[in-house]
Amino acid sequence: MSAPSPPPDPRRDRPDRTDRPDRTDRPDPMIRIDRIRSVARRALPHVAEVGYAVGSFGISFTMLRNWPDPYGYWRDTDVWAYALLAAVYLPLALRRRAPVVVFGWTAACVLTYFTLGYYHVVVVCGTGLALYTVAALCPRRTSVRCAGIALGVLLWGTRLAEPGIGALSVAFVTVTTVVCWVAGDGSRRLAERGERLAVLTRQLREEQEERSRQAVAEERLRMARELHDVIAHHVSVISVQTGLARYVFASDPDTARGALETIAGSSQEAMAEMRRMLVVLRHGGSEGPDALTAAGGTPAPDPGLGPAPGLGRLAELARRVRAAGVEVPLTVTGTPYALQAGADLCAYRVVQEALTNVLKHAPTATRAAVLVAYGPGEVRVTVTDDGQQPFSVSPSPQPGHGLIGMRERVTIYGGTVTAGPGPHGGFEVRLTLPVTGGR
Repeated sequence: MSAPSPPPDPRRDRPDRTDRPDRTDRPDPMIRIDRIRSVARRALPHVAEVGYAVGSFGISFTMLRNWPDPYGYWRDTDVWAYALLAAVYLPLALRRRAPVVVFGWTAACVLTYFTLGYYHVVVVCGTGLALYTVAALCPRRTSVRCAGIALGVLLWGTRLAEPGIGALSVAFVTVTTVVCWVAGDGSRRLAERGERLAVLTRQLREEQEERSRQAVAEERLRMARELHDVIAHHVSVISVQTGLARYVFASDPDTARGALETIAGSSQEAMAEMRRMLVVLRHGGSEGPDALTAAGGTPAPDPGLGPAPGLGRLAELARRVRAAGVEVPLTVTGTPYALQAGADLCAYRVVQEALTNVLKHAPTATRAAVLVAYGPGEVRVTVTDDGQQPFSVSPSPQPGHGLIGMRERVTIYGGTVTAGPGPHGGFEVRLTLPVTGGR
């Protein structure tokens, strides 16, 4: 006996999942709807033109066929009348593609229609529409000539008017011609104005995009300046104090402890300034004491950050640099007065960068004098060190980022800054900053 065959696997009768149509291959219904809408929008004007031409022909055909003529004023309607009527109205479907050609054809057909003496009123609308299209799409010189031709053709048709209304017919066709031309010319001027507005809108959008790009670039420069000024100064102080602490760690613990305290203070102040700058950037504020307030006037969430540094904090800056081993005598002449927030921060950053460069590039300098002179309408700041070689001397011909940042800052506020060898040796940085209303 043969072994019983295994029961059929019901899964074999099921269609393989891989044979099923992939749903992702089906077109999205929304895409199909958008395509249909796009095709409809493009086809709708052409359908409307054809519908208008056919409808006008149908109405005129009905009027011509049913209009009573008991006195025999006009020629009997025949196949030529209907053919000319179709020749007048049906080509109007192409009037926007070739306005002058369609107008010329329509005027010729209407003139023939009038000359043969058929009922004249049914072709006036076709002539007026063809003239309107020329006035709306063609230059004024061309439309004026076409208006003269249309008026002449329609005046030729007034001879077919019923007795007693000839003058009224002349006035009617004259007013109709003028109205059609004025309406078309106004439509043309409105379209031209719309095109000019579209061009101006596009130019305005491009200018706004360019201004946005410039604003982003300026913001990047401002951030770069802030990062350089904040980090470079404090890292320079920390670097000098670290070397000092390492050198005297075993021989002079008190000096090493003082150096570590200076490092801690510099790092804390660097963090505070970094946090202040981030708050300014987050709230879109400007540099200055008021930069820590939000747009709606709400104070910044961390009151411990304090205002942005200015000339009033030069004593703290001098004390920090003095702890790094460079004597910083600070002299103020004139009567101090309040500066604008941005200008005050600018002057502080210039002094900070000058003293940072003394620590970084003038290792032989033992003294860096800071002079602040308040004068009428301007503030002058001078930083002079006694180093043997100026810190600007470098094998690279390009100036450092610090000097570039100085000039960029000062230029914003209309000031000037110069940096070079001092008259008695060393290096000297001079800042002149105009002040509005300073006394």
